Amino acid sequence: MPKFAVISGFLGAGKTTVMMALAKHDPTVAMISNDLGEGVELADHRFAKLSGCSADQITDACICFCHDRLIETVEARFQEGRTLVVSDIPGFGVGALEHVYHGLAGKLDFAPFTVLIEPATIKELRAGGDMAHIQDSQLREADLIVLNKCDLLAPEEIAETCASLSECYPKAEVIPVSARRGDGIDDLCRALHEGSASMRHPEIDYDGDPLQSEMGSLSEAYYQYYARVCCFDFDGTAYLRELAQEITVNPVRIPHLKLLAWTPDGDYGKVDWLSGQQLEITRPFARRCTELAVIINATAACEAKLLDAIIARAEQTVSDRFQLEVTVHKRESFGMGE
Repeated sequence: MPKFAVISGFLGAGKTTVMMALAKHDPTVAMISNDLGEGVELADHRFAKLSGCSADQITDACICFCHDRLIETVEARFQEGRTLVVSDIPGFGVGALEHVYHGLAGKLDFAPFTVLIEPATIKELRAGGDMAHIQDSQLREADLIVLNKCDLLAPEEIAETCASLSECYPKAEVIPVSARRGDGIDDLCRALHEGSASMRHPEIDYDGDPLQSEMGSLSEAYYQYYARVCCFDFDGTAYLRELAQEITVNPVRIPHLKLLAWTPDGDYGKVDWLSGQQLEITRPFARRCTELAVIINATAACEAKLLDAIIARAEQTVSDRFQLEVTVHKRESFGMGE
């Protein structure tokens, strides 16, 4: 029986990377990228397609609140012969267990509700950081907890962390993976195909002040534009790196930032920033270029207008530095509490 699974988890947990690893490992798996921007193309969706994965996207709303679109998208993939469709939700989308699994009970068959976590988030959770309530609520929804980015941990650290997660969240199975290297992806794929959702009702106050306060402190921005240089070529990877540095070098906390760009001939590069970690060149360009299409997706702990201004100022500063002519196609920002 074909199944659908939500892949939840905090910002930067590696939801897209895990879904892409599943799709590359097993051709019966298809993925959906989901986010809140209106009419935008998501960086994750374009990145998956450029990487050769079967990928759909649902924008303008969380899948918690667009059931008809979700069912239509999932069933289209089932009709193609896919037996597992996985979708992420926005990085602080607590409540998908209630709204998607229970809301669509009897309309879809569900694989275990899956929540990703990675080492930096675990440290923040243990320290009681300012997003700890969201992180804990996500994990309490899980049938499967996936400890991602295990390539960053020693074997004894993986064992200790998995044991700790099992102790804190005893109703969930814990699977360690490294989506980047492919470690553990076969185990995760098997668990999703063979397992079923428990359909539990964890005791989470979805409308409570702590959860709503943490979510309400965050804003998101989507920025899409075309950039070209007239008289020479330039280093697209260096451009994305300097753009990310310009965006993040300010007092505003930016938990997650994604920058993706591609050329007309199909070359592409991606840079990611996760708060508290080094800037990551997820994929460098293979060669220099003269033009780029660029997508910026950012989350920040500030008002939406300020985040929009930070990105716009950074884009202009760095594009001027590289002597690029820019045409902006999409510029949207909004607070998560709106």
